[in-house]
Amino acid sequence: MDVATFYALFSATCFTLVGLWWAVVQKHEVWLRSPEGRRDAGGIYLAFLLPGLMGLFAQVGGTENPLIWRVSFVVVALIGCWSTLRLLQRSRADGDAGLFAQHRWIAALIYALIAILGVAPEIVDPLGVTPLQAEATLLILLIALAHWLVWEFMTHAEPDPES
Repeated sequence: MDVATFYALFSATCFTLVGLWWAVVQKHEVWLRSPEGRRDAGGIYLAFLLPGLMGLFAQVGGTENPLIWRVSFVVVALIGCWSTLRLLQRSRADGDAGLFAQHRWIAALIYALIAILGVAPEIVDPLGVTPLQAEATLLILLIALAHWLVWEFMTHAEPDPES
């Protein structure tokens, strides 16, 4: 598959998942009544939004102007890394970290790799792939982790709005 086609489909899929998540959250208003519920629902929202934004920037910059996708991937990945680590810290402090939440550092690591690759795209040359192909692989992993996060969130008891 052409990388440009991949990123077009990828970003459209991510924004579709953002919209579906909004619909799910609307049906579970109790999630938004506690700080923990808002934090977790917002974390899932970002798990789909940030990769979608990177996919859009990859389409805008592409191979013609790699500076656009490189800078945007670094900035968005740093936001993703920071927000993921913050969510990890808060969920551990609250004692409500499920299996994924305990291993959310994996997503932070992937965001860090995305940022590093944006700064130094030549590091993938020995792998025989283009930097945008390597970034695509990392974004796929992020979305797979986001689905794991949704599954964990949806299969746990709803947060108690009184706590």
